[in-house]
Amino acid sequence: MILTVDQGTTSTRALAVSYDGRIRATAQRALPQSFPQPGWVEHDPDEIWNAVVATIGQVLADTGTAPKDVAAIGVTNQRETTVIWERKTGAAIHPAIVWQDRRTAETCAALRGQGKSTLVRELTGLEIDPYFSATKIAWILDKIPGARARAERGELAFGTIDSFLIWRLTGGLHRTDATNASRTLLFDLQTRGWSTPLAEIFRVPMSLLPEIVDCAGVIGTTDASVFGAAVPIAAAIGDQQSAAVGQACLTAGSAKCTYGTGAFMLSNTGRSIPMSKHRLLATLALQVGDHVSYALEGSIFVAGAALQWLRDGLGVFDSNAAIDGLARQADPDGAVQMAPAFVGLGAPWWDSDARGAIFGLTRDTSIPDLVRAALDAACHQTADLLNAMAADGAPVASLRVDGGMTTSDWFVQRLADIIDIPVERPTETETTALGAAWLAGSAVGKLPPLNELHQLWKLDRRFEPQMTNDRRQTHRAAWLKAIDRVKTTR
Repeated sequence: MILTVDQGTTSTRALAVSYDGRIRATAQRALPQSFPQPGWVEHDPDEIWNAVVATIGQVLADTGTAPKDVAAIGVTNQRETTVIWERKTGAAIHPAIVWQDRRTAETCAALRGQGKSTLVRELTGLEIDPYFSATKIAWILDKIPGARARAERGELAFGTIDSFLIWRLTGGLHRTDATNASRTLLFDLQTRGWSTPLAEIFRVPMSLLPEIVDCAGVIGTTDASVFGAAVPIAAAIGDQQSAAVGQACLTAGSAKCTYGTGAFMLSNTGRSIPMSKHRLLATLALQVGDHVSYALEGSIFVAGAALQWLRDGLGVFDSNAAIDGLARQADPDGAVQMAPAFVGLGAPWWDSDARGAIFGLTRDTSIPDLVRAALDAACHQTADLLNAMAADGAPVASLRVDGGMTTSDWFVQRLADIIDIPVERPTETETTALGAAWLAGSAVGKLPPLNELHQLWKLDRRFEPQMTNDRRQTHRAAWLKAIDRVKTTR
């Protein structure tokens, strides 16, 4: 089998994938987040590592597989989340700062005020925003006594979660894949390497940075003392790019959106580096040998997290299994609108200081109305991204979707109605894990080559828009009014 580690924002999973490209077994552990201050979000790196070890062990036990019989390992991960550790011991010097964290908003605003935005956007395709890794790195180096001097002496290492896991799995290889590197604000999209000018802008010592490798190919082998055998790590890729592979969005014009904690849309632009005029991101989609492709990306910071807040924060329902039924009970044309800017607004608004709000509450507002509003918010944010892509000259004709929210037929139909294009859901919605597994399996010759991986993708259902245009426009106008009321920038 092929083993995949899918390390996400709210859970860590290991999956066994057979040589027909299907999932055989899954093990999962919830990943607690800590919120030391408003807008701060952290993970315990050791807790992540322990969960990886435990879920791998469970999958091996459940499938009766010895470590030596694993053909390859693929790693996919939450992107931008930042870890700095000691090279000598492998111990992190600070909790991981999660991609959702906004503690460096003032630093980013200062850099924008110094006129750095244009150069940074030209080199990286990204916005200067706390979302990305560079200002997180500098914050840790400045806040931990002696850390900056230690980094300059080469005693410390930085990595996104893929790099941290590769280090631990291999016993000390300091490598990252090109897609994760492209999310740091330190990576030049043209040269596909680390940029000294960017490192100087963000005050990041080059000595901290890992070696950049392809998304597929043998990156290293596991240390037998850690894993029980020397198994090739044959793929590493950021979670959203991995989902694009798992959705077979491997050619220009194909697009997917993954609905998890946040929601992330990638539209493949082939070998052309897109430069958005509507505040979308340009990112590396895939790098495997001579195959290099880029994508336009729209980042929605809060999608499933709004439902998680309703469930865990407010206790309005007990289980995600109830979501579909509650949504069907709500008035589909109700006035309640949720603007879930819990950690600011992502694309195309990029407003770090915006905060969430619910509008249109009346005495008869019900729990189903709140659930419907949370689901609608994900639909409308998707429409905002699609409109920006169309304005950038990259219209999307149909959208492939995956992630936990897409198990709800109500949600996927509502999405098609709001965005007014067909939405395709695959038979296997765990596309993030599958993408890394398919790349790893292809790299070691157990699955088809890259240009044939699309054969593994299977359609479950195609959802066609059914809402009238007048109704759609009424919903869109109410949504845009709600967003305008929470924005702090104009």
